[in-house]
Amino acid sequence: MEKPTPTPLTDWNREHGAKMVPFAGFDMPVQYTSILAEHEQTRNKAAVFDICHMGEFTLSGDGAAQALGKAVTHDLATLAPGKCRYGFLLNEEGGVIDDLIIYCLGVDDYMLVVNGSRIVVDFETIKARLPAGSNFRNVSAETAKIDLQGPLAFEVLRDRLPGDFSGLKYFNFVWTDFQGAKMMVSRTGYTGELGYELFLPAGQAVALWEAITADPRVAPAGLGARDTIRLEMGYPLYGQDLDEEHTPAEAGYGWLLTSPADYVGKGKAAGLRQKLIGLEIPGRRSARHGDVVCDKSSKPVGVVTSASFAPSLGHAVALAYVDASAAEAKDFLVKAARVELPAKRRDLPFYKDGTARKAITG
Repeated sequence: MEKPTPTPLTDWNREHGAKMVPFAGFDMPVQYTSILAEHEQTRNKAAVFDICHMGEFTLSGDGAAQALGKAVTHDLATLAPGKCRYGFLLNEEGGVIDDLIIYCLGVDDYMLVVNGSRIVVDFETIKARLPAGSNFRNVSAETAKIDLQGPLAFEVLRDRLPGDFSGLKYFNFVWTDFQGAKMMVSRTGYTGELGYELFLPAGQAVALWEAITADPRVAPAGLGARDTIRLEMGYPLYGQDLDEEHTPAEAGYGWLLTSPADYVGKGKAAGLRQKLIGLEIPGRRSARHGDVVCDKSSKPVGVVTSASFAPSLGHAVALAYVDASAAEAKDFLVKAARVELPAKRRDLPFYKDGTARKAITG
């Protein structure tokens, strides 16, 4: 097995007692204290996450928008500078190679943020779809990404970093300076809470991390809490809830397929053999990835993709792909290890009190 790649924060994480695990090929913190404490910290105050494993690409030059628009599902014609948009990189069959966010830095000037496990695949796939000689670069190794998430995130950002972030709206970004380095601050989030993503040169990552964690309102959080939090929101994780065998429409994102461009996979992106649904399971016992989902007559109709006890809700939840013909049923059974768990379909998100779209007045 290859040794996992360190992030710019790996040494700090290890020195401060984080429990480390290989994730997406990187050496990542799964928790610093406990998953439950870090989950509650994010929901109630503010937490900071090492997300330096994510990949970043840049594309610029005449015709970049038109060329990129044929490679991904994002509608770039309506994406103005200073804004970013979520979407997909598809294969010819409409299956999801990756989900990604594209930032419009200027006219024909973009940054793409992709999942760490898909950096190589994504870069080669997109490069092959662009005209020869395109100014397309993989800047992942030289870029750090730190996520500050939670209801108090704005106050921390305002008090700890230079710049005015009071007018920053959801899925928009601004630039500021940190210790002489140019830093992007975007507002998207993977937690359902008010959140900011900080992109800057890798060499400044530790200094930024320490400036944020010095604030008593903030604590570091790892992949464990990130997973329980995103699952409460019903947000998909690539490799579990998104994959090349399912379309964006099957994952519940058909409404995003608005681009007029003739992008790869467009003809099949709305295919709907199965649907990703939310399941509420009473009690603390969780299902597991791969558990079979049955209808109330015990007929297999699908499979669990993600599942966990949801700390903010007090019971277990799951995401599952089920046959489209069965997706509107209300009651299901999950065949977990040595037990059948009753489950009810629930609209997403499971957790509905997030602050992600909170208006910031200064």
